[in-house]
Amino acid sequence: MNQVPTIKLNNGTLMPQLGFGVWQVPDDEATATVATALEAGYRSIDTAAVYENETGTGRAIAAAGLPREELFVTTKLWNSGTESWGRDNVLREFDASLTRLGLDYVDLYLIHWPRPMRGDYPAIWKAFEEIAASGRAKAVGVSNFKPVHLDRLREESDLVPAVNQVELHPFLSQPELRAFHQERGIATMAWSPLGQGKDLLASPAVLAAAEKHGRSAAQVVLRWHVQLGNIAIPKSVTPSRIRENLDVFGFELDAEDLAALDALNTGTRIGPDPDGFDWN
Repeated sequence: MNQVPTIKLNNGTLMPQLGFGVWQVPDDEATATVATALEAGYRSIDTAAVYENETGTGRAIAAAGLPREELFVTTKLWNSGTESWGRDNVLREFDASLTRLGLDYVDLYLIHWPRPMRGDYPAIWKAFEEIAASGRAKAVGVSNFKPVHLDRLREESDLVPAVNQVELHPFLSQPELRAFHQERGIATMAWSPLGQGKDLLASPAVLAAAEKHGRSAAQVVLRWHVQLGNIAIPKSVTPSRIRENLDVFGFELDAEDLAALDALNTGTRIGPDPDGFDWN
């Protein structure tokens, strides 16, 4: 089994640097897919309420029979609807996620999107403080937050998010945001770490590094994340690729490789801009 390094979060919790994402995996497929990932050696699983596969993910975790302390489970709050959210809404949805997962606690709980046009994420964060204090989430954080949103939390709370999970890949490497996170003690977690489609994995810079090191294009990009210090959660439903994506700790990109991948940054997003994204 590959030994995945850990990142120490700002509250001392250790999080595997490479995990397994289940976005767009249907619930009836999630059990088998997550089981394959656990068998391959992944110990960090990332899901969310809106993915509608927490139940299937929980079944795989239960069936694996692994000690709970060896697993790191992340899920996310989907603060949907048109009304502002507060404590009761958050605690209700958190309890529902735990029930679907079949767990007594999660290792990381995130606000999925800031939705700044509604102005309620500071109130949501207050409920996250309560969840963290209860121990039912070992760490709490955010997803898709920009520095302005993180600054707003800092103005209203002493609890610094442990993680900010954002879109991050060589086409959108977000160096300014990563520097901001480092200054504040926030771990950077990448969703869609391999981009989307084949554009990134077919780029000449990635293919050249893959040929140089005798690795796949996906392994090169994931290795880039690891060496930058990012936490990455690649997703696949193909068993061979699930195993391949974990096998990125037996080689190292050199300075030339890293510079070539860094140069791919165009600032182009796959997903929506968090400043304007809302979902009712």
